[in-house]
Amino acid sequence: MDPHEQLAEAHALIFGVSRYRHIKGLPAGTRNGAEQLAAALSDPHLGGYDDEQVRLLVDHQVTRQRVLETLGELQACTGPESTVFLYFAGHGGQLADGSACLLTVDADNADSDTLARTSVSGAQLADALTAIPAGRMLVIFDCCHAGGLGAVDTPLGVTGGLPETYCQDLVAGRGRVVLASARSDERSWLPDSNSLSVFTQHLLAALRGAAGGSEGWLRAWDLFEYIQPRVTGDRPDQHPVFKAELEENFPIALCLGGQGGAPAATEDYPYDAYLSYADCEPDASWVWDQLVPQLEEAGLRIAVSGDVEDPGVFRVVGVERGITRARRTVAVLSAAYLADEMTGFIDSLAQTRGLEQGLAQLLPVRFGEISAEQLPARLRMLVALDLGHRSRGRRNFNRLVKALHAPLVVQ
Repeated sequence: MDPHEQLAEAHALIFGVSRYRHIKGLPAGTRNGAEQLAAALSDPHLGGYDDEQVRLLVDHQVTRQRVLETLGELQACTGPESTVFLYFAGHGGQLADGSACLLTVDADNADSDTLARTSVSGAQLADALTAIPAGRMLVIFDCCHAGGLGAVDTPLGVTGGLPETYCQDLVAGRGRVVLASARSDERSWLPDSNSLSVFTQHLLAALRGAAGGSEGWLRAWDLFEYIQPRVTGDRPDQHPVFKAELEENFPIALCLGGQGGAPAATEDYPYDAYLSYADCEPDASWVWDQLVPQLEEAGLRIAVSGDVEDPGVFRVVGVERGITRARRTVAVLSAAYLADEMTGFIDSLAQTRGLEQGLAQLLPVRFGEISAEQLPARLRMLVALDLGHRSRGRRNFNRLVKALHAPLVVQ
């Protein structure tokens, strides 16, 4: 389907609250970020959403009743082919009983019961989202903005940020993605009172073309893969959270009006994985006859050590080139692998590169009978999937595929 045609079924709900009636507010950047986000989505040269299908509510408009009403309105105007983009910027966190909540403009923390009654509870939001029949949904929270501003405090009766378990609960059902600006015990940082939050700055940059795209689209995983390392690079104490139940990396907006753009983060790498193994039997036959075909069947681009290196060039040069051109390195651990000096060099190089970039890039898998005690400390500290396990081998293979498709994450 043409990108513009598919966007006919796309709807956005953007909420931004800076001025609260009963509790200490947030800087104007919270509202401004929501306004700029709505503008970017509805710009025909950027996100490409229909003006009438982008709903922006800020400050006094973001009452508890209005939030629930607008979510309810999406039930009637969306279907399985629809895309929903939902963004909330404001106070959010956990109540005294541990439940999640979003604080609307009329939230009142006179006491715990009043606060629970005047905010949108996690259960209410989950129910409202479940009732929306859209086949693709992206929910973004930029909450707990207190970081960096001594004058801004978390409202009384609210602790921490949104629990990660709550974000996980929201992705029940296929085609659901939740992106939160920080972990539950972290703050979403604002450089100063007049600036947008660090998270929303990078979100807007992605929508304005910096994240690139493919076939004219900006997609869900690509968005996170662009935002996460940049937010954590700016603020090492802030880690955006990504929760998803997906069968595809679905489009969320046009990229530069459907014209493409700069290469997406995933396109910086010609390969999804560089496969390192011991080139002897039985390892070689298993890798070439079983592992590589199954990974390629899962839609992954695989480079295999020894096969992508150029004749006449020192092997170490080819190895380094293979590792740097792949998003991740998969080490196929076996007794033969551990005895091979070159494979040890390869996984050490992959780990070093990951540490330098702050990215989790080495994925070890086990083939054959080896114990944890046989592994060097650098590998023993990593979870290694046992692909040869009699009862869990297939399940572990599916976990490997999911990990290789997932965005790179800052360590």
